[in-house]
Amino acid sequence: MAVSTMDFHLPPELNASHPPEKRGLRRDHVRMMVLDRFSGKIRHDSFYNLLHYLQPGDLIILNNSRTIPAVLQATAQPSGTKVEVRLARRKCEDTWEALLVPSIDAGCTIFLSNELSATVVSEKENSPLTLIQFNKRGTDLYNGIYAIGEPVRYEYIEHAWELDFYQTVFASHPGSVEMPSAGRAFSWELLFKLQRNGIQADFIQLHTGLSYLLDDKWHQTPKENDEEYCVSESVMDRIFKTKAAGKRVIAVGTTVVRALETAASTGKLSGETNLYIDANYPMKMADGILTGFHEPKASHLDMLSAFVSQQQLLSAYHQAIASSYLWHEFGDMNLIV
Repeated sequence: MAVSTMDFHLPPELNASHPPEKRGLRRDHVRMMVLDRFSGKIRHDSFYNLLHYLQPGDLIILNNSRTIPAVLQATAQPSGTKVEVRLARRKCEDTWEALLVPSIDAGCTIFLSNELSATVVSEKENSPLTLIQFNKRGTDLYNGIYAIGEPVRYEYIEHAWELDFYQTVFASHPGSVEMPSAGRAFSWELLFKLQRNGIQADFIQLHTGLSYLLDDKWHQTPKENDEEYCVSESVMDRIFKTKAAGKRVIAVGTTVVRALETAASTGKLSGETNLYIDANYPMKMADGILTGFHEPKASHLDMLSAFVSQQQLLSAYHQAIASSYLWHEFGDMNLIV
């Protein structure tokens, strides 16, 4: 994981190990800390009250990438070695970068099921990732992955939750290795409520890559983490019209910020992005962000400092810790506007 300069102590009991639904909550009833990016004022609320902090004409942009079960078990031949395959990012219709544990030599074949296999092509320079080429491509490959895979989970997740818990309700384009978790708290009921009250909503895609490579010596920076994105012309047009009317564009998650700002700065509505955003980045598209709480030194904190100063952000995070907000993909929400 890339390292930010922003550090703080996160008590382990604040790592959300269970989805809200397993804690007796609807997904849209998690807590929400609201941070005024101009005054620094902090308010504590519930996510289902999001409407109170938006204005008619505001536009929220969500990432409708769908999480795939990116952890696969395989057997390498001819050695017979058992291998865990963690997909990291798609390179083309049949080829992925992946983390193989243990590592396997180039030229070997790994068998994942009776129908699905892959050839180890090459190792990535200065990285533990390996390029693998599957015997299937496109939809057939995704069908094979969905049949045998499990979602990526880290040490704070104690139970092997089913893939459905790692999806947003509006996820429709398979490709994310890790859940675009900022959108998880939305229910269809809440989305319809926002629209009935004049809040616009639209969607982009950014397929998230593997953020942690299972060894602390490997720190991926955003510039080393190419992610596939797509922003439609109609979404860009809607954004420009919203801003021209004096209303705000609220990005739901760091993935949305990355996609929108890449499209704005390069003029390319699709492709791969390795954009790094920090306090010095001249934000063009997003006027606010709705996100989860990020762990100490995470590179996402650098992006948040493009919206508020690190001092304001650190103060807010200390309040969140004191108020027992929950962290990570099953945790609580933070609105910065």
